[in-house]
Amino acid sequence: MLANAEIVRRFLETKHQVHPDVVNYIREQDDPSLIDRIAAVAGDALVVSTEHIPGLKKVRDGTRFLVDPELEVIMGSAGSTGSVCGHEDAVHYFRNRYNTLSSMIRTRMTAMPIEALLKSPGRYREEECSIIGMVIEVRTTPKGHRLVEVEDPSGVIRVLFNRGRDEVFEEAERILPDDVIGVKGKLSVDGGLLFAEQLFRPDVPINNAPFKSDRPGKAVLISDVHVGSNTFLLDAWNRFADWLQDSDASYLLIAGDLVDGIGIYPGQENELTIKNIYEQYDVFAGMLRDLPSRIRIVAAPGNHDVVRMAEPQPAIPPEFAANFPSNCTLVENPCLLNLQGVRVLMYHGRSIDDMIGLIPGASYERPGEIMVEMLKRRLLAAPYGMRTPIAAMKTDRLVIDPLPEILLTGHIHICGVTRYRGVLGLNAGTWQSQTSFQKQMNVHPTPARAFVVDLQTLQPEVIDFS
Repeated sequence: MLANAEIVRRFLETKHQVHPDVVNYIREQDDPSLIDRIAAVAGDALVVSTEHIPGLKKVRDGTRFLVDPELEVIMGSAGSTGSVCGHEDAVHYFRNRYNTLSSMIRTRMTAMPIEALLKSPGRYREEECSIIGMVIEVRTTPKGHRLVEVEDPSGVIRVLFNRGRDEVFEEAERILPDDVIGVKGKLSVDGGLLFAEQLFRPDVPINNAPFKSDRPGKAVLISDVHVGSNTFLLDAWNRFADWLQDSDASYLLIAGDLVDGIGIYPGQENELTIKNIYEQYDVFAGMLRDLPSRIRIVAAPGNHDVVRMAEPQPAIPPEFAANFPSNCTLVENPCLLNLQGVRVLMYHGRSIDDMIGLIPGASYERPGEIMVEMLKRRLLAAPYGMRTPIAAMKTDRLVIDPLPEILLTGHIHICGVTRYRGVLGLNAGTWQSQTSFQKQMNVHPTPARAFVVDLQTLQPEVIDFS
């Protein structure tokens, strides 16, 4: 199997630089002859991209059947979450996650049950084997290697990622508990350990082609309004509202933390200008009523809103949303929308806290990198039992399936833009200036900004109202 460095070197010999996605594709196919064939297709191009892979055609994730040609809630409509019945649901929850994500990995590799390796280790000893499983535990050995315990429905095995294998170890450092991964490697002599040579994730297909609307339409994407806080930027919001009056926007999406809430953190009452939760929502409703009625508004909850903390979160209850305008659709967190055929996955993003704490080098200042990690895992929140409470239900609503054209997150109050294999990732910032807690954490928000996305081109524009 060719190493990454060898693939890059051979492309340089043909006077080409090569995109990392092409390198990964060649390693997965385990076909060195692809290098010359791809280089021949690339011709005089300076950088070899996935477009130069022979026979690889761009494919959309599913066909669009538009029940409503403008706005449709595909997943996460109000009242669809339901309640958690008991610990029995946790078994269904993780089994559903494993089945869904493992099927994505199986499109790129053939795996055997872990039980087959454990029962007949002599048969596969020191031979190349492939498995797919859910991560139970991840730890670093005294010598700096990465040891991962992986489980499938048939058994459990330990996988060792050697720190000397740069092409796989760097990715192995980002493995989190409850991830679903595929591993290709060699079984140890005693059959108790799999030495990893290649790591597979569910990931976005390399040939993913985003859907684009066939008619004009623009969506404005924001998050974290925090009405009721003494750091809410009313003047900036009013400038935003005035701008909307003259804009050609058709949709406004708000990804959670509509209000600042009550009792969310110790001492919050000292930082509130509105200390009644009903009044906070009434003021927010008035702000929405002042916006143009022609704009379709979609509002989801966040961890500051008056719903349960556990994800998926229900929509804002009717008793708090009685004064919301009729052009506002209340949805759950997360939710999947269809805007003129363009899918938007809206997730408040509390799991970003966990991922930044667990992934080496991750930072609040670079939210785009975390959105890429979500897309690689096809999971909005992987680890169970961390800071992000998860309601274990019979299906895992945090799995990213089907693929969206746009992934919208918030929560960390910092604007970020990324594009990964055709999926546009946007973290929408906030409408709140720096809080005392953020000062303690040295987090510098980027407030009063809105993303505008043209649904015909999927090109984003950020407008600063500060």
